Amino acid sequence: MGRARQSMAHKPEPAIFENVPLFAKLLPGELKVLEQHATIRTYPRNSVIINEGDDASTLFVILSGQVKVFLSNEEGKEIVVNMQGLGEHFGELALIDSAPRSASVMTVEKTRLASISKADFSKILADHPDIALRLINNLAARVRVLSENVKNLALLDVYGRVAKTLLSLAHEQDGKLIIAERLTQQDIANRVGASREMVARIMKDLVSGQYITVDNKRIQINEKLPEHY
Repeated sequence: MGRARQSMAHKPEPAIFENVPLFAKLLPGELKVLEQHATIRTYPRNSVIINEGDDASTLFVILSGQVKVFLSNEEGKEIVVNMQGLGEHFGELALIDSAPRSASVMTVEKTRLASISKADFSKILADHPDIALRLINNLAARVRVLSENVKNLALLDVYGRVAKTLLSLAHEQDGKLIIAERLTQQDIANRVGASREMVARIMKDLVSGQYITVDNKRIQINEKLPEHY
């Protein structure tokens, strides 16, 4: 998959990192220095930011929008490892070792990113070791998520993975459980490591049983999903 064309870079406006948890303890002047070393670009939906196997030398911070982190094989089959949004970051492994990128990253909507080179970020870490600690904590949290995903793939059947994914994405709105993200059956299949056909059959049965309602890819969970399929 080729790299999408990027928009022209422009000078960052003030305080772009003010609400980024990774930089929460930096003083305003220090944030300003960091921003001066950042390149800001806006990417359209479905832009590939990183390809698995690329050389790694940059940290990316999400200023708006959302990306998916995924793995794929030569046949184009993919599995989504993580979804990330405002204030989150990716590509940080490039700051720790010199190995190629371990996964691909694509925007799922119009997304604005700040990129910081390894050299610039290494200097920031030397001056602010507390940032390194937060980076380690974030990586530890991701390892836990990946461990849970591996556990689900190993121990849950496809229905169990679909049900758990739907519940994890749902949030209460006006007393109803709603999945705000508009997911296709293929999106769900990529997240649970299954075929689209199998997911389509499960979703159809959940709709028929009135456990969920799907309207223009907007999913509402109407009642507790059955434990078994």
